[in-house]
Amino acid sequence: MESCYLSFDAGSQSVKVAVYTETMHCVAKASNQTTMSCPQPGWVDMDADEYLSLTKLGIKQCIEQLQTEGIDPSLIKAIMGDGIICGIVGVDERGKAITPYINYLDSRTQSDVEALNQLDLDIWGKETGNAEPSCMFPALHARWLLANNKAFQERGRKFVHNAPYILMNLAGLDSRDAFIDWGTMSGWGLGYRIYDKEWSDEQLALLKIDKAYLPKIVKPWDIIGALSEEAAQETGCPAGIPICAGAGDTMQSMLGSGIIEANKAVDVAGTCAMFCVSTTGIIPELSKKGSGLIFNSGTLKDTYFYWGFVRTGGLALRWFKDNLCQKAEDDKYYQSLSQKAEKIPPGCNEVMFLPYLTGGYGEWANIKGCFLNMNLDTDQFVLWRAVLEAIAYDYMEITDTYRNAGIDINRITITEGGSRDNLWNQIKADVMQSEAITLEIYGGAVLTNCLIAAYATGTIEDLPTTLVKNIKISNRYSPNCSNSTIYRNRYRQQRDILRKLANS
Repeated sequence: MESCYLSFDAGSQSVKVAVYTETMHCVAKASNQTTMSCPQPGWVDMDADEYLSLTKLGIKQCIEQLQTEGIDPSLIKAIMGDGIICGIVGVDERGKAITPYINYLDSRTQSDVEALNQLDLDIWGKETGNAEPSCMFPALHARWLLANNKAFQERGRKFVHNAPYILMNLAGLDSRDAFIDWGTMSGWGLGYRIYDKEWSDEQLALLKIDKAYLPKIVKPWDIIGALSEEAAQETGCPAGIPICAGAGDTMQSMLGSGIIEANKAVDVAGTCAMFCVSTTGIIPELSKKGSGLIFNSGTLKDTYFYWGFVRTGGLALRWFKDNLCQKAEDDKYYQSLSQKAEKIPPGCNEVMFLPYLTGGYGEWANIKGCFLNMNLDTDQFVLWRAVLEAIAYDYMEITDTYRNAGIDINRITITEGGSRDNLWNQIKADVMQSEAITLEIYGGAVLTNCLIAAYATGTIEDLPTTLVKNIKISNRYSPNCSNSTIYRNRYRQQRDILRKLANS
């Protein structure tokens, strides 16, 4: 029997766990939903220990599946995980969470962002590629926790991301062993030197963040420990399995799409819809103030990418299904909505949606989500298409920014959960006036984690070549020029409404 590798993806809406063989055949998988709370307007709290519990539950479910299929769990040779790149939790000396987990959906630091922007510093863009602070950056979350969270002020030792939190607790590590991989490190947005892959003493001094609170920087395939006896008893997985350092979810989705060279575009269609292009490094035109783009380093050495985002992209879709349609337990209802919405003409009979359900950002910071131009003929399928189109208009703006900087976008790979919707994919192709493709394995991060686990243990020697070999196209979507014209006009109308609302 082949060796196996266990992987998890700790996202905003769920924790996915899977086991793949060394030939990358999935033999077990599980997914369990996370929860969010909004204790105040603009705040989004999550629980790092829920992430840990859901990962353990997913592992246990996968082990039970393996046993049912007659596969010995001792064949699992390594564990690898990925998580959200923009979000942190504060831990105590034992490595246990003592603060909420705050991620990119949270905007409580907006006033702090504005204060830092008033300094008008060039060091952010020079060292990180990110010209301006943003309320989604962990660097700003850390400043807020240091100033406002009493538990961290009294007992805090380190700030860690959700995947490292899970991995270090699976290995039974404490705060002294806290770590972050070099790609996820760039998710901090500020506070580091992206080419050197080191924390920046000068930036940290400006941010007033003591370097002692930051985890050590490691490579994604470094072995940081082994599955503890306690975790083994809780999950049924054998103790002693090597644990890799993990990676960022966006970085892994990029790799899972076969992006290992510059000038390739990927739509990571998850909770936070992220439209990425790979580069050889910082592009001044994209790293200038006001671009609205984020710059990160990839999982592999000397790989980099920019991304623009719709903070509530995938979350808006879940909100519509769960809250408006009252179909929280029926994930197949997404398909039903899109099948009916295909009959609605582009432009949605003038109905428009503003997708800022957790608040806007930048010049739209004070705008909230709403529907406009409804009438007695408006039904949930019109509204559903309006939601899809509204999110696509943010894609259009990001695409324009890339093209204006000289990046030729003629094909876009769509990955993760949103790639399963044919209507959604066609709208994106029309809006961005580019061919769009989807892959047979749409949740690329989980498989990519297993490939890196195999690389970490020596089973795979040439990681880039193996990554590309696993890419298989499932569908292609060509842009409809007539629809593209309609969407461009609607985009202009939406932007005019947003400007009026912002100035009112």
